[in-house]
Amino acid sequence: MTVRPWILLAILALAGCAGQAVRQDRTEPVVMGSADRGAILVRQNCAGCHAVERSGTSPMAAAPPFYTMGTLYPVRDLQEAFAEGLVTAHPAMPAFEFEPTQISDVIAYIESVSGTGPGR
Repeated sequence: MTVRPWILLAILALAGCAGQAVRQDRTEPVVMGSADRGAILVRQNCAGCHAVERSGTSPMAAAPPFYTMGTLYPVRDLQEAFAEGLVTAHPAMPAFEFEPTQISDVIAYIESVSGTGPGR
């Protein structure tokens, strides 16, 4: 039995279309954050008020330490807030708006210092 080349091409084309349809169903690509890049971001943007390491007290008493955040609520829930521009009711908290990659990095870092990341 020989397979005609055009049949093989048709099968490959259909398989490619099916794969593309699956990819298009995803609304957002899965982006794995880098805790190392997140560490840089939080040290630059958050350390003035929050304790951003695995221990210590926050410079501003009302600012929760990052190492406790994963125990207070799921850190992944912050993803939408970061994307829309993180704004809180606390007047001293500046509004932050991060790019998608930066959001993934910050979340990965918070999960790493709070011990709540994947596989923990």
